[in-house]
Amino acid sequence: MKDVVVDPNAGHPRRWGILGVLVFSLLAVVLDNTILNVAMKTIADKTVGLGATQSELEWAINSYTLVFAGLLFTFGVIGDRTGRKRMLFIGMALFGLASLASAYSQDPMQLILARAAMGIGGAAIMPATLAIISNVFPPGERGKAIGVWAGGVGLAVAIGPITGGLLIQHFWWGSVFLINVPIVIIAMILIATLVPESRDPKPSRLDPVGVLLSIIGLVAVVYGIIRGGGLGTVLSAEVLVPTVFGVLVLGAFVWWERRIDHPIFDVRNFGNVRFSSAIGMMGIVFFAMMGGMFFLTFYLQTVLGFSPVQAGALMIPFAAAQLIFAPLSQRVNERFGAKLSATVSMIVVTAALASYAIMDQDTPIVLIEVIFFVQGAAMANIMPPATTAIMESLPREKAGVGSAMSNTVRQVAGALGVAVLGSVLSSNYRGEITPSLAGLPADVQHTAGESIVQTMGVAQALGERGQALIKPAFAAFVDGMHVTALVSAVIALVGVAVVAKWMPGKARPVTQAEQKEPAVV
Repeated sequence: MKDVVVDPNAGHPRRWGILGVLVFSLLAVVLDNTILNVAMKTIADKTVGLGATQSELEWAINSYTLVFAGLLFTFGVIGDRTGRKRMLFIGMALFGLASLASAYSQDPMQLILARAAMGIGGAAIMPATLAIISNVFPPGERGKAIGVWAGGVGLAVAIGPITGGLLIQHFWWGSVFLINVPIVIIAMILIATLVPESRDPKPSRLDPVGVLLSIIGLVAVVYGIIRGGGLGTVLSAEVLVPTVFGVLVLGAFVWWERRIDHPIFDVRNFGNVRFSSAIGMMGIVFFAMMGGMFFLTFYLQTVLGFSPVQAGALMIPFAAAQLIFAPLSQRVNERFGAKLSATVSMIVVTAALASYAIMDQDTPIVLIEVIFFVQGAAMANIMPPATTAIMESLPREKAGVGSAMSNTVRQVAGALGVAVLGSVLSSNYRGEITPSLAGLPADVQHTAGESIVQTMGVAQALGERGQALIKPAFAAFVDGMHVTALVSAVIALVGVAVVAKWMPGKARPVTQAEQKEPAVV
């Protein structure tokens, strides 16, 4: 299908069908990020799984995140130059093949490497979907389309744990990866037949130095963050050295991009207040939210005693709210303006995060579900408008760069939230539980003090004697969760200040002259 010029005010005639294909294509990527958590216990089993250690399980998750975050930006740039449909198709093929390799891995190392290959495919898919949306939809419908895209992501997040639980119950652990293959095959057929090609009509010269600096910097920063989450501290040299090195490399990337006349990303875009405030808001929201979701998993499954499938089902109100309200977010944004709608939504998210500080073992599940729904509704009125602001702040021919920047910020901020807030939770938990472990051998004390999961494992191994650890473990975790929830709420409050101060107000109507901007689709 050749590139054609269409009226940007009307958009592509098949744009809503194309959007459906893009959301379906993204389903496998988002689904896999949530479905794997349910399978971790089975993969660790030596009889029915791979006998993976805790460290190997962490890297089965983190190898994907590391590669995905490191290559998002680069693949967004390549897609703009060579064709976004082509990049999407190649990414889907690689993701499907890597999923197949993951499903039939014979040992933990094979799984880790196959997951890294899945990260390469995911990094090619994610920016291409948003970039294609920006090119096939006219300005007046772009926000609504991104809202539908965000709603689809929310749905995939919700059904992931439930799907994973059902697959593990009825099939072997590899089925959580094999489920991706039919999705990928169908998506590739639909992409080939429905999605038009688009690219930057006047690409600048290649910038290999900028590409290399961005990959090295992002990989080093994300690696440091992941190590922080694994070690439960951000003060270790294993965390600080790669993180600081990565930040310095990214600083060199900024310096280089300002110096050359053909940058892969014009860093002067951060001078655009709409772009920079949307990026800042997105980063703060994902930092606070992913850190919060981290402790909610343990709260629901360990403290309240729900199974992984039940815990996944309890997250449905959060996703349902996004599915309902994300497509409507653009109307709210147009009526009240980005500043007011985003500020109010950020305040609601802050209140929801703070409310976790009052939850304990006796909190009614109905109240928890209501809070999840309210938080999901507020998130639905933050992320689509923020994504739209980022995409519309850049020229349409650079849509892949804008999409990659948006997703990179989400990934890095989310990983940082899990690492930092996970460290806060771990530190508080260890301080609270230590007195209750005083009678145990030193090595057992150290193991039992790492997390509530480890404490419960030691309690189970000790039999009758270990029952005395359960009540203090729950109390220590709940106290640590309260502190972590308040820290995440304070960080979200910073987001309120950022939005209220810098986010532009109500947008002016698009003029006819602006609507006649040519679009290559």
